[in-house]
Amino acid sequence: MEEQQIRVRIPNKEENEILAIVEQMLGASRMRVRCMDGKVRLARIPGRLKRKIWVKEGDIVIIKPWEVQGDEKCDIIWRYTKTQVEWLKRKGYLDELL
Repeated sequence: MEEQQIRVRIPNKEENEILAIVEQMLGASRMRVRCMDGKVRLARIPGRLKRKIWVKEGDIVIIKPWEVQGDEKCDIIWRYTKTQVEWLKRKGYLDELL
């Protein structure tokens, strides 16, 4: 059986994107996330993605900190599937986060 090719989106450092894990759901498409840089931020799902991304506690996501209040608030721009998370673990991207 051949190994299937998996395409995984990696956070873009130039765009200030960071890997994070969802810790707590707060309602109204807001949640608390623990980021790779060690900070805990209040995250929201922007309106354009609200119906496309379904996030639950424990999901690995890519966040983009806000220009203003960047240490406290951010937007979720991507959610990984289970197979993509396994790939990230194998490649060592999640070592600091988990």
